[in-house]
Amino acid sequence: MHSRITCLSVAFCAYTPTVINMPDSTYFKPATLAAPSLASLSAGARHDVARALEEDLGTGDLTASLISPTSVATAHIVAREAGVVCGRPWVDATFSALNSDIDVQWLVAEGETCHPDQVVVRLLGPARGLLSGERVALNFLQLLSGVASKTQTYCQAVVGSHVAIVDTRKTLPGLRMAQKYAVAVSGGVNHRIGLFDAILIKENHIAAAGGVREALAQAQLVAQADTTDTLKFVQIEVETLDQLALALQAGANMVLLDNMDLATLRQAVDMNGGRAVLEVSGGVTVERLAELAATGVNRISIGGLTKDVRAMDYSMRFQVT
Repeated sequence: MHSRITCLSVAFCAYTPTVINMPDSTYFKPATLAAPSLASLSAGARHDVARALEEDLGTGDLTASLISPTSVATAHIVAREAGVVCGRPWVDATFSALNSDIDVQWLVAEGETCHPDQVVVRLLGPARGLLSGERVALNFLQLLSGVASKTQTYCQAVVGSHVAIVDTRKTLPGLRMAQKYAVAVSGGVNHRIGLFDAILIKENHIAAAGGVREALAQAQLVAQADTTDTLKFVQIEVETLDQLALALQAGANMVLLDNMDLATLRQAVDMNGGRAVLEVSGGVTVERLAELAATGVNRISIGGLTKDVRAMDYSMRFQVT
């Protein structure tokens, strides 16, 4: 019997999530990460947008007040470069919050690739609302499209290897779910959402607990005490083959191999013998993905998917009707 780790599932994203089979054990409960409903995703987007609009508008848009309140306009959001379109819930929430009469028409679907100078969104409605929402809507669209586009590049680099590209908690403060959503849209896999839904035993935890065996024993107690299915998995980070041997002897079935060179990674895969899911982390670049995948590991986690992001370039073109 096997369990599965999967990524966030979104109603309108065009991708097939990577699924990794894992043997059930005390350290991994046979449950998947809960997929958010479209309603909960929209609620999260509205929350993000409310904070962004409060930051941007403050007591009111002084420049938009120069425009007649009865003026109606058409606007087009145009991609200035090729990339993966991502951020629809946040764009929709922005204009909906400003004026419910604004009509938002998506010409490129969420998760699809656009080309330079392609119109991605057409908007029609009160000019003041369009002008006030422009920057906030573009900020979300640029950021999340940047994350999705980068994730797509990394996923394409390991096509055919059955290796999952995994995100981390290295996200922009307050925008974790948005960025993890963008990773999932392009076929990446979401690691734990936060400190509350999984255990990742790192170097300092091992030192504080007294060793690898001791840390995993404590994790077993936590897993056994969890009656809410909040804890989805237990993973331990190792830096040497000796630590890996101890972890496997203690029953670990999900191990993070930190900053190991290729030769050591191959030895780790041989030592593991398929007992645990092996994840590589540390110093990962897109140029190294193929050789890392060829070692036989199952997952490659990359903080840069959400930490070192170049926003995709969009602009909004405006026309009064």
